[in-house]
Amino acid sequence: MHYLRFCALAAVTATLVAACSQPSPPQATRPSKPTYDIVAQVRAAGEREKSAIEVAPLRDPGVQGLEHAAQSDERAGKYDDADAKLVQALKLAPDAPELIQDRAEIAIRRQDYPLAEKLAKQSFEMGPKSGSLCARNWQTIVEMRLQASDTNGANAARGELAKCHIAGPNRF
Repeated sequence: MHYLRFCALAAVTATLVAACSQPSPPQATRPSKPTYDIVAQVRAAGEREKSAIEVAPLRDPGVQGLEHAAQSDERAGKYDDADAKLVQALKLAPDAPELIQDRAEIAIRRQDYPLAEKLAKQSFEMGPKSGSLCARNWQTIVEMRLQASDTNGANAARGELAKCHIAGPNRF
């Protein structure tokens, strides 16, 4: 009788130990923060781009105010507030690709890389396809592909980035 009790107790103990030693399911984690400022890289690409053609839209004062408020929120680290202001600005100016790109850059700050890439592509499709906005669009995509460890995608995006430059006519 003691032998059966001992065997039953041993079986239960072995089952509990086996259940406890199972690896826990992987948890969804945010990507690790990069060692450099991605948004600074994106904006630097736009500043470096000196195309012969540069599109500068006229702004509604209400949209401009929201854009400036979003920039202030970004500087203060209030990324959700900045995004909300940009969404509000887009309701007033839904065809403003530069506002969509601004949202992409805020998405980077929030480490929402899939949204950042999606918004950059949307901005490119709506935008002038040349100049500084184009460069910011494609640099965003380059950076998002790098964060996804997609070297081929990053290289393809770099090729598109090079197409943003339009040289001026030669003047002798």
